[in-house]
Amino acid sequence: MRFPEDLKYTEDHEWLSPAGRVGITDYAQDALGDVVFVELPEVGAVVKAGDAVGVIESVKSVSDLYSPASGKVAKVNEQLRDQPELINQDPFGKGWVFELEGAEPGPVLSPEEYQTKVESE
Repeated sequence: MRFPEDLKYTEDHEWLSPAGRVGITDYAQDALGDVVFVELPEVGAVVKAGDAVGVIESVKSVSDLYSPASGKVAKVNEQLRDQPELINQDPFGKGWVFELEGAEPGPVLSPEEYQTKVESE
């Protein structure tokens, strides 16, 4: 399980990069199993930290995707429409979900805090 040091994490297993890129964690993609569909947020939408902004569907379940920060959705990962499995293959790279412009983080955890949370679950 990886916990990149340059990211912030949420209790709901999303990550946020300093540039405002958002995705789900290695732990989350592993718990979900094979991702088969991703409902992406709408570009231009203004979201608040904690808002449900999309859905990730796997062979096991359907989970809401929450925004770890407030801001405007500037970009979405269009590749996920045809290749949702990128979330499983590379959750911190090619499997990113969307980018926020002017991202104002909500309650987030450091990599160490998040790792402790995951290890206790």
